[in-house]
Amino acid sequence: MRALRITAIVFVVLGILFVAADRLAVYFAESEAADKIKTSQGLTNTPDVSIKGFPFLTQVAGKELDEVEIGMDGLTTDAGGGRTVRVTKLNASLHNVRISSSFSSATADSATGSAHISYADLSTAAGQGITVGYAGKDESGRGRVKITGQLMGLSMSTYSTVTIVNGDTIRMRAESVPGSKIPQWEEKVRQRTDIDRKIDGLPTGMRLDKVETDEDGVDVSVVGNNVELAG
Repeated sequence: MRALRITAIVFVVLGILFVAADRLAVYFAESEAADKIKTSQGLTNTPDVSIKGFPFLTQVAGKELDEVEIGMDGLTTDAGGGRTVRVTKLNASLHNVRISSSFSSATADSATGSAHISYADLSTAAGQGITVGYAGKDESGRGRVKITGQLMGLSMSTYSTVTIVNGDTIRMRAESVPGSKIPQWEEKVRQRTDIDRKIDGLPTGMRLDKVETDEDGVDVSVVGNNVELAG
């Protein structure tokens, strides 16, 4: 019986050591992946990378990860015309990630993600004196925002729709510009209110899916199948 107890204890200790080694390995892999994303995308903040599933080492041996989650905060993106838009939060989940034999690339069977942009950051992108806020939906169900402020010494107020174009572009367009008979007025207003942001660098197989507005800001979702990930 004593020998049996000793054997059981040995297996328990070995199991604990395996779990510890597994967790250390996944921590190292997550850290390396986060640093690579930060460097390749030129980010100022290090993203959060979480590799799901257990044990990790057997997933690596089989060159397939169950799920990988990536989160980034405070990402700044070009909005065109010399303006930038701060993306408050960006999250992505990759499922059934198959790793190449050389570990230089990977392909995810499917992927989902979301990005949130606050109205405060949209107001900053529009420029001084302009405020962007929630305005519900139009008659066709498209999300809208209300833009108000001062321009060229005059008050302005207009509604803009927020849509996805061609699966890679976020478009914010003023529905109409009151006072457009004033020379160059509409052009000046649209320079501040209209945004076409093409999201470059999306992995092959991923596309922008839909955009929604609510009281907190603008939410954009992305989806993909057979998503190719460069190493």
